[in-house]
Amino acid sequence: MQKTLLEMDISPRFNETDGLGHINNTVIPVWFEAAREPVFAIFNPELDLNKWNLIVAGFNVAFTSPTQYGQAVRIKTWISRIGNSSFEVAQQSWQGDKLTAEGKTTLVHFDYANDKSQPIPTDIKQLLGLLSGQV
Repeated sequence: MQKTLLEMDISPRFNETDGLGHINNTVIPVWFEAAREPVFAIFNPELDLNKWNLIVAGFNVAFTSPTQYGQAVRIKTWISRIGNSSFEVAQQSWQGDKLTAEGKTTLVHFDYANDKSQPIPTDIKQLLGLLSGQV
């Protein structure tokens, strides 16, 4: 089964550029986090911070080409792995037909009151599966 992509378009802002005129390398992870919001909503539909139940275990970003100011960027997001209590979100940034960065973020279903991970419920795993092609 083919994966379903979540897509988000971003207009780079002038203040996000660096001294070389490229989008600063600290900006892409922020854009990736913004594009993960629909994934967050699977776990917490109201995005209520008092009921937050995800934690970032780690992420990496590889820059493949400079991202430039003045041209829209499309962020593509999908689920690349689903485990018992954690899952991985894969993302890419595209400017026109050029891949400019790609990354993976591991998120853990987390119980903050007890300070420990918790299993991802079956119904949420099924929704994540729709974004991975694993259903």
